[in-house]
Amino acid sequence: MALLACATAANEVSAKPRVAVLAFELKDVTLAPGIPAEIQRTAAIRPALEAELNKAGYEWVDISASAQQQAAAGEGYLFDHADAAAELGKQYGVDYVLVGRLHKPSFLFFYLLARLVDVHKGSFAGDYVYEVKGGEKKLVANGVAELTEKITHTLANSPY
Repeated sequence: MALLACATAANEVSAKPRVAVLAFELKDVTLAPGIPAEIQRTAAIRPALEAELNKAGYEWVDISASAQQQAAAGEGYLFDHADAAAELGKQYGVDYVLVGRLHKPSFLFFYLLARLVDVHKGSFAGDYVYEVKGGEKKLVANGVAELTEKITHTLANSPY
């Protein structure tokens, strides 16, 4: 019985925090916003991040697009309001919510922006930026990998 309690305690100590990755929003401020290629590129970021987090051993929790939309008071709301993202995360029993944006100020480059929200504190635990010059899939994948490395570094120091 004592052995079982020790094993359970060891598992609790080694457990990694649970993370929800929200769908990234597209903020395209070019002269031709919202082209299908940009919408597809933006939609591909979330599953890529989830896969990278999974490879790093983190459990991610799916929050549906409709739940995300319901929690947001408008475009960019969850990205700018950690308290609202934290409330959404509490409903799903996660420790962190990752909110993100693909910010495209030019046809030549864009930024992958991500914010890690500590659900327990209701505040931002991390703010990450990766600049992508060009639009090839490989460059976006590199950006996702770089973001994941930064995010997992923050999560590795998590108290949860």
